[in-house]
Parts: sequence; C-alpha cells; structure tokens
Amino acid sequence: MIKGLHHNAYRCRDSEETRAFYEGFLGLPLSATLRIAESKTGRVTETLHTFYRLDDGSFLAFFEAPDMPFEFKVQHDYDLHVALEIEPEKLAPMLEKGKQAGIPSRGISDHDFIQSIYFQDPNGYIIELTAKRPHHDAAVDPEKNGARERLERWQAEKLARRESI
Repeated sequence: MIKGLHHNAYRCRDSEETRAFYEGFLGLPLSATLRIAESKTGRVTETLHTFYRLDDGSFLAFFEAPDMPFEFKVQHDYDLHVALEIEPEKLAPMLEKGKQAGIPSRGISDHDFIQSIYFQDPNGYIIELTAKRPHHDAAVDPEKNGARERLERWQAEKLARRESI
C-alpha cells in the first residue's frame, strides 16, 4: 500500500533560478540531479530533473526541459499551490524574509486550524508555508469533522443548481 509521498514534480523555466528559490530562500537542500538524454519512449531530449529534500524525507522535484513546450503562468492559489509545514514561530520571519528578497509574498492568513503565508516561485507556482494550530489534528479528523457529509451536501447542492438552470 502507499507509504507516503516520495516527490511531487513540476516543470521549471531554469534549474538555477529554481534552485536559488528552493534551496537559497526556503532552505530545502538540492539532493539529487538526474540528466535525461532519452525518454523511456526513446525520444531524444535534454532535460534536467532536480530534487529538493524536505525534513520528512520527501522531495519537491522539477524538470527543466527546454525542448518541450510548456506554458508557464502565474498560478492562483485555487489552481495550484504547494503547502509546506513550518513551525508557527517561523511564519512572520519567513514572510519578512520574502518581502526583503523582493519575492511576491502575502499573509499571515488564518484558516482556523492552520495559519499560512504565500510566496510565488520563479515559475509562477504558489508556495504556501503553513503552521498547525493547537486544534489541527481534531480539525482534520474525519471522525470528528463531518468531511464526508459536507462533500455529499456540496455535491447535492451543485446538482440542484445545475438542474435549476
């Protein structure tokens, strides 16, 4: 069965500017690079795959593939964001660090069970740094929070809206 997350992978414009953000700013060590000259389907390519390690042993990874078109765009939080956990006392200093570095930054946002700050990486992706509040575990416990019932109610309301159009 699934043990956990090994890595999430995204495209990047430039491996070095991506490294400067993830290693230089966020402090995630560059842990592996893999140069790919041929895909498993036999297509010749010049691609670099980089991996940045989180404290839990998982990775954020990136592909720089200049020979493959990709539309980079600034992402809205609801479209795509990566949330990384930090200690609560690190939120304000990291937000200030981002502002001082000229990185698009915002927060601190209170989401009840977590507090978050947000940055935009060099590729347009939104990176959320989030800190758990004391009641976090109870808030994400499906036995206590009614998550399934809320989803079912959402689906029923959505269907009713569609049928009324």
